[in-house]
Amino acid sequence: MIVYQKTKSEFLDDVLSNNVEVIIQDLVLKKLGRKTGQPEINSWRNSMMYMDKVLSDARIPDDSGVSIEYQLPHAGMRIDFVLTGQDEHGTDKAIIIELKQWSESTATDKDGVVATYLGKGIQEVNHPSYQAWSYAAYLDGFNETVYTDGIQLLPCAYLHNHPDNGVLTSGHYADYVAKAPLFLKSDALKLREFIRQHVKHGDKSGIMYRIDGGRIRPSKQLADSLVSMMKGNQEFILLDEQKVVYETARKLAAKSRDEKKHVLIVHGGPGTGKTVVAINLLVNLTKQGLVAKYVSKNSAPRAVYKSKLTGSMRRTHFDSLFVGSGVFTETPANTFDALIVDEAHRLNEKSGLFSNLGVSQPLEVIRSSRFSVFFLDEDQRIAVQDVGSEQEIRKWAEQEGAEVHVLNLVSQFRCNGSDAYMAWLDNVLDIRETANPTLDATDYDFRVVDTPDELQQLIYEKNQERNRARMVAGYCWKWESKKDPKAFDFNLSPTFQHKWNLTDDGGLWMMKPDSVTEIGCIHTSQGLELDYIGVIIGPDLQVVNGGEVVTDAMARASADKTVQKKRELLKSPEGRAQLDLIIKNTYRTLMTRAMKGCFVYCTDPETAAYLRRRISNPI
Repeated sequence: MIVYQKTKSEFLDDVLSNNVEVIIQDLVLKKLGRKTGQPEINSWRNSMMYMDKVLSDARIPDDSGVSIEYQLPHAGMRIDFVLTGQDEHGTDKAIIIELKQWSESTATDKDGVVATYLGKGIQEVNHPSYQAWSYAAYLDGFNETVYTDGIQLLPCAYLHNHPDNGVLTSGHYADYVAKAPLFLKSDALKLREFIRQHVKHGDKSGIMYRIDGGRIRPSKQLADSLVSMMKGNQEFILLDEQKVVYETARKLAAKSRDEKKHVLIVHGGPGTGKTVVAINLLVNLTKQGLVAKYVSKNSAPRAVYKSKLTGSMRRTHFDSLFVGSGVFTETPANTFDALIVDEAHRLNEKSGLFSNLGVSQPLEVIRSSRFSVFFLDEDQRIAVQDVGSEQEIRKWAEQEGAEVHVLNLVSQFRCNGSDAYMAWLDNVLDIRETANPTLDATDYDFRVVDTPDELQQLIYEKNQERNRARMVAGYCWKWESKKDPKAFDFNLSPTFQHKWNLTDDGGLWMMKPDSVTEIGCIHTSQGLELDYIGVIIGPDLQVVNGGEVVTDAMARASADKTVQKKRELLKSPEGRAQLDLIIKNTYRTLMTRAMKGCFVYCTDPETAAYLRRRISNPI
């Protein structure tokens, strides 16, 4: 999405007005629905003054284009600065410039990662050249206009406060600097010359508008790319925090020993790439000869992965790499080099069919491996028996003498990269107060529909595109079809009659073409993603008194095991609070399964009206 787009001469005028940072701030709020903190505002003011000096050359055409804070498709990341124009041969050029305020940095032994001071202390972050190159590669991979129109993307980085002391340009960073030239404090003239070399004429064809309006290639789905990834091919370029987490995990796995274990806790919300990083890590560590496994409590993702890998990997090989979280109760200490736990928030205390085996799944993972990494989102804990929290993992890590490290994945790629939608969802479900009480302008297609038939029609239509649209619901309907195959579990209208999805397809529900006629639940959708999701909000979540979000665990079906012993829990304030959060987290998780759009039908009219009131421009 284009946030700021003007000609070079207009940009210079905005800087001269001493108001450029306010102009950018207003556009970010208007276009992205995102409020900006003072540190980012200050960075705009400072960096744009330096870019003004670089561009103040008559040989750089006044009608070349300037784009600021361009948001990458399907992602939350934004490119700081893009200059567009044409070279002497008429070739369209887009120079991507990553701007940094850094005045110092230190090298690390991690590929593409450096350390610098960022507000709250020294942090490890992407090398600026890696960051610029990865953004260009991501944009090139997603946008067909870039390819078909022959637009050349030229990434580089400008650190206008950083001296040229050799830290960022030597050693194992040299390859990335070659891909994306690095310009430091004394290199303003070199950056100007770099721009002049590639942009001889102005932007006559609206390059950024063509890119922004161009056809977006279908986003890669991890499951579809799994075969290639398991062969060691790079299907996903790791961006921002993903790269830091991946390289940190690699280093910790390499240096962990029986007597010096390491535990890495990685927090990340929906769509932040937890599973992409986890699978890449599994492949890399296995290639290095380490004994590693991918662990998940939820069987649905493993069922999908197994189906995708059938024919390219023996079943025994798959079963040795991808396992459930309850298989380590009798495993001797330090049997594995690395255990990579995805969706770690779903870990249970006990294992086994009757939940009577072992002591604690987090403990057993840590004990069984020299290095363990837990990818978790505590806001996706959707069952009373879920114990996967940072506090719980820390407790057992300390008991086992393991050193704990904590990192965060922030940039998200689901919900069309709309951080505003994610924050609004937390607000509207009364999970936490955010700065997004209303859902303002966003590219994410969110709608509240009037009838279940309308929901059904939308999902059927969207599913014709790529078989990536499904309906899901809260667990408020009995599973009648389990005993009677002719019965329908959902009878919401004469033409809306459907069954729960578990009977025939189980964990493969999302893949089967005919399963669009079935209703999915949290157990077969968590950890997976779609293009479009249709969510039925049942009577377990309603809005009363004009805006109070209340939950009712007793409205859940009796077969729902996520709210076990609900009658007992409802007797105490703590138990009621736990059930309340589980129900809200369930709908938050369901409403963040899709890349492009979420359509909601509420069985309660007041709840539907409430959601519509919280949308600036409801459809």
